[in-house]
Order: sequence, then structure tokens, then C-alpha cells
Amino acid sequence: MNPSHPLKLIVWFWVFLGLINISKSSPRRLRLINFGDSNSDTGGVLAGAGLPIGLPHGITFFHRGTGRLGDGRLVIDFLCEHLNLSYLSPYLDSLTPNFTSGVNFAVSGATTLPQFVPFVLDVQIRQFIHFKNRSLELVSQGTNNLIDEEGFRNSLYMIDIGQNDLLLALYASNLTYEPVVDKIPSFLAEIKLAIQNIYQYGGRKFWIHNTGPLGCAPKELALHRHTEHDLDRIGCLRVHNNVAKAFNKGLQTVSEDMRLVFKDATIVYVDIYAIKYKLFAKYKRYGFDMPFMACCGYGGPPNNYNVKATCGQPGYSICSNVSRSIIWDGVHYTEVANGMVAKSIISGRYSIPSLRIDQVWVA
Repeated sequence: MNPSHPLKLIVWFWVFLGLINISKSSPRRLRLINFGDSNSDTGGVLAGAGLPIGLPHGITFFHRGTGRLGDGRLVIDFLCEHLNLSYLSPYLDSLTPNFTSGVNFAVSGATTLPQFVPFVLDVQIRQFIHFKNRSLELVSQGTNNLIDEEGFRNSLYMIDIGQNDLLLALYASNLTYEPVVDKIPSFLAEIKLAIQNIYQYGGRKFWIHNTGPLGCAPKELALHRHTEHDLDRIGCLRVHNNVAKAFNKGLQTVSEDMRLVFKDATIVYVDIYAIKYKLFAKYKRYGFDMPFMACCGYGGPPNNYNVKATCGQPGYSICSNVSRSIIWDGVHYTEVANGMVAKSIISGRYSIPSLRIDQVWVA
């Protein structure tokens, strides 16, 4: 008997074990499950409410209306690209949805309150629970290409909501700071409840976006008569941004509290406000012109926004170079601005704790 045979068997045995370990430690399939409003709506309001969001929305990248409010890709689309995922299908899409990369419950206009009204955060969470239960039922029956129990547990749950609550409260209070701030705890309670419910149904990875500088939107500047005293140092409405900051401070506290309660969960808070405010404050550095003027709208400088002729409605016009604009339609960001926001998010510099989005699955 060749004395080298036992040695070869031992070597092959350890190689086999190594292959098993490599297989076990290979990266899990990445998926995103998103909740929110128009910041991340990839077609939910079109599918759910039938609102005809067609061209010129989508003109830059998709070259057709997809239900996204913007000229092209949203921040969440760029994040999907970075993670090598397909774009998220809306939960409400009834025709050939693709849920292999996750699912999107976000709907334009969504708020945190009141409960039980389509398509507020509470309803989106209820839809998620139904989606999960039904998916697991179909998986147990042999259906392929659906998210299984482990897939739901390892998904990244993203929440980006609150701006519409703040704006509605501002309008109701005639742009008065104190009444809006008094309502913020009730908005935050809904986001906290959403995290708790997702955790109860197996979620362990959370990605929470705060709200952006609402007072820099051309729509707000055009709709509300103001003086220099009402503006901050770069020209944004001060009261809007102050209530956004108050909301964000509370949201960061909610994220910190949830980390203490759910010690086996990863909960990342992302400072979207800082990222977006920098675009307006240093717009020339980023290649933009006239930061407070919408690309698509009516009225010309300084804001190119008129509620009677909004983007896509009779009378609107489009700027000659959309890549030089931060805001597309008075409210929503252009594709180039969204790409810059996504790049900052991906860097991890604006995350608490300091994590890049692709590191969440190994945290």
C-alpha cells in the first residue's frame, strides 16, 4: 500500500471541510424592504391610486413614466444599483412584479398619521405583515423566487417618512413653529411602532433616513410670502428647516432607544438633512445653478413654481439642462442630485453608527 494514500485522504478531507465552511460563510442574498413616501416611491401611488404620473417625469433615465416623481432615478434606485439589486417593485404592482430583490411599500404623499388611512406608515406595515405571511405560505407550497423566513430576517428594512406630516402641520399652523413641534412626538411614535412591529415579525436590520431641509424647496419658497428675516443664511425658509431639525433630533433619539431595547438588531440612522442641505449651501461646487429654482414648472425665476401649472400640467416648461438643477418639480430632487445624495449615503460618513449600507449584512 502506498504510504502517501492516507496523507492524500487527510488532505482531501480538510479541503472538503474548508469548502463547507466557505459555503456557510458566503454572503447572504441582499434584499431591501422599504417604507416611505415620494422620496422612495418607485410606482406605488401609480399602482395603488391610479394617478397618471407620466412624462415628463422619468424623462432623463427611464424615458417613460414609472410612477416616480422626478426626472429619473431616486436615491433608492442608486442604492439598489450599488448593491447589485434590481430596482424595487411596488408592493401594489399587480402586473409582473419582481420581488427577488425585496419589495417597496412606499407611496407618494404617505404620512405617519392618521392610522388606517391609505397609505400611511401603519397601513404599509400591515401590508408588509400580509406580504410576509402570504409569501411564507406560498414558499411552503413550493413556489420559487419568493422571500423565505431567512430572507425576511436578513433583509434591510428602510424607513424614509415624516416630511409630509411636518408640511401638513406647518400649513395648519400658518407656519408657526411651536404647534408643529408639539405634534412631532406623535409622528415619531408611529415610526417607533413600525420598528417594533417589523422586529416582532423577524426584522433585524434597519436603515432610518431623517428628513431633508424642507425650507429649501422651491415650492415652499414660492407658496409662502416671506421676507429676508424668514430665511436662513443660504436662503431657505427658517421655520421649515427648524421643524425638520426638531423632528430629526427626535428620530435620532428613537433610533438610539431602539438599539438599547433590541440588542440583537442593527439600527442605522442616516443624516439625509446634512447631505441635502450641503447641496444648496455649496451648489456651485456640485455644478448646480440657481438652487431654489425648479427645473420643471412655470413662472421662471426665482422659483419656477406655480400651483396652477405644476410640472406635467398645461403651461409647464423644462429647463435646458436638468443636470444643473437640484430640484426637478419644486419638491422632488433631480436624478443628478439623487445620485449625489446616494453617493454620500454609501460613503457611510452620515450614518450613526458609522456603517456603509453594504456593511449592514456583516455587522
